[in-house]
Amino acid sequence: MTSSTTTLPDYEQVVRLPRELGPISVPESFRDENDHMNIRHYFDLCVEAGGQVFERIGITDEYRASRGTGFFTAEHHIRYYAETRIGEEVSVYVRGVDRSDKVVHVVAMLVNDTTRRLSCTLEITAIHVDLRTRAATAFAADIATAIDRELAADVAEWPVPVCGAMGIRR
Repeated sequence: MTSSTTTLPDYEQVVRLPRELGPISVPESFRDENDHMNIRHYFDLCVEAGGQVFERIGITDEYRASRGTGFFTAEHHIRYYAETRIGEEVSVYVRGVDRSDKVVHVVAMLVNDTTRRLSCTLEITAIHVDLRTRAATAFAADIATAIDRELAADVAEWPVPVCGAMGIRR
């Protein structure tokens, strides 16, 4: 297993990306016993933002129903960098990392807009599957093109903050 050597982006770098979710004021119901946002909500917000990207590339309810294919999460890795407290504003941004013919690798970044800090990253690999056979299957040409368009649209001049322990196997 390798470790990450990627320098973390700062708040200003992240917020230059297209925002996928937010800003959201962290509600009282997200509070945990340590008086900050419970870990499950970091995860949920990042997954929701990733879902926005997947919908944009065409992985929708209609897509799953008509084509019988969709995504299964194969692996995820979450890292926490800064505390987020109740009442603070947060937003989520997503960057694509890579894809193969069946797998996509993305990183969601939750920022605290109040403190102007990166709060966490959620790295995800998702496998395109046939929902009838439950087996991995190649992306259809239109979906592969949409993923490639998302990857090409990323003009950030800083490396995606990956953990180094996961990714697409070739």
